[in-house]
Amino acid sequence: MYPEMRYEHVVYQNPFLAMRIWQIDSDKLASEETRRRTEQDWRQSRYSGWHYHEEVEFLLILKGELTAFCKEERLLLRKGDVALFGSSEPHTTLHTKSGSLSHIVLQIDLRKYWDPSTLGSMHHFSEVIRPLSSLNYIYQENKEARTQTAALIREIYREMNEGRIGYELAVSSKIKNVLLLLLRNDTRSKLHYANDKLQERLQPAIDYVEQHLGERLSVSEVSSLVNMSYTHFIKTFRRGVGMSFTDFVGYRRIKKAEQRLLTGEDESIAEVAESVGFSNLGHFYETFRRWNDCSPKQFKDRLRKRGEIG
Repeated sequence: MYPEMRYEHVVYQNPFLAMRIWQIDSDKLASEETRRRTEQDWRQSRYSGWHYHEEVEFLLILKGELTAFCKEERLLLRKGDVALFGSSEPHTTLHTKSGSLSHIVLQIDLRKYWDPSTLGSMHHFSEVIRPLSSLNYIYQENKEARTQTAALIREIYREMNEGRIGYELAVSSKIKNVLLLLLRNDTRSKLHYANDKLQERLQPAIDYVEQHLGERLSVSEVSSLVNMSYTHFIKTFRRGVGMSFTDFVGYRRIKKAEQRLLTGEDESIAEVAESVGFSNLGHFYETFRRWNDCSPKQFKDRLRKRGEIG
């Protein structure tokens, strides 16, 4: 995607939460040469040595000073500040002030938090038009939103480290609260490019998909439900939902497969694949790995291990 940059593969602490959070403490100050070169590269739109990952990233500064760069802006972050980078958005950071630096990094695959109950809100975060870093103005201008987000990130970090019973529920709800703060404090409407009426018009198609996941789904048939041509439907669906129709169907089938793997002790993987609409087992494995970064068998093994630990 970005040959001059480094792709970072994120290993989740909990695959089912699709996230990683950790604290970084450092005393190593970036050299004057590194700072000068990074600044120059950023001004000239050269991003060699930067990195990106599919997960959305939040930074919370606990102590010291950090300078963060993304394509559109440079952020000077100090204690209590929060910054956000979008999915697959190139960025880099530098320790730019003498003394200790301490910050928390939270990386999340937001796609795992899409379901029929949240679709109406989650599509705002699909980054169809602009990266989520465009929302950093909220943290810079709105002290209350920044303070509340910082507190939520600290709580997520604590919950993940303590691992008490129900921590998955706590973490999931706090992640959604972080997103809710962004959505409700977006005074510049960076997240509001999608038309709610468009969402309403597409709802019969979305409902049909949910009800017929185990069957063969024809784009022509589904598009006729909302009185659109094939081409118009494809374009409208991506704009309204935030992903292509094919990706949406694949994603919802995999989510349903996950549920069957959670509850279907006696079902084989082939039976699960067929039940959610995959006639080709190889395609099922490929799609499952795309959304979970593991095979269905590895997914079941993780479930079994977590059950034994619990």
